Amino acid sequence: MNTTWRFLLAFAIAGAISACKTTEPEPEPVAEPEPAPVVEREVTTVAAPDPRDYTDARNFENSSSLLSKRVIYFDFDKSEVKAEYRAIVAAHAQYAASHGSARVTLEGHADERGTREYNLGLGERRSNAISGLLSAAGTRGSQLDGVSYGEERPVCRVSDEDCWWQNRRVEIVYTAR
Repeated sequence: MNTTWRFLLAFAIAGAISACKTTEPEPEPVAEPEPAPVVEREVTTVAAPDPRDYTDARNFENSSSLLSKRVIYFDFDKSEVKAEYRAIVAAHAQYAASHGSARVTLEGHADERGTREYNLGLGERRSNAISGLLSAAGTRGSQLDGVSYGEERPVCRVSDEDCWWQNRRVEIVYTAR
């Protein structure tokens, strides 16, 4: 009988354990993250400058505009402004005339041929030629300064015609826009 009681006791314990079924807890629902608020930014667009508007200072950086061109080249031993550069000078004259605060320095240069004194004089004549055209087109004389560097500031140092033409120039330098 002891064996029967042990068997019944073991059977009762097993039944009790199996009757106490454990259930897994249900997972808590995961909350959807709230979307970030949409921030509307005001977009402002600016039209590109008209390259033919020579009163707009943005055209100094616009390669399509004549204002971005600020070097005038000359023939050997000449100070007459070539026809191909007159439109560039006229564009700068229009800008300077419409901006009374603009200040322009005209830097005259020459190639290495000739004496130092002669080249300084030639650079000055070239600077004066550009100054005359600017003044005739409406730029006030008080806005213009001329300086001659002669052969002292070459952009090319090779002694041949392919290089010399680059040194025969006037650079239009704005000291105030």
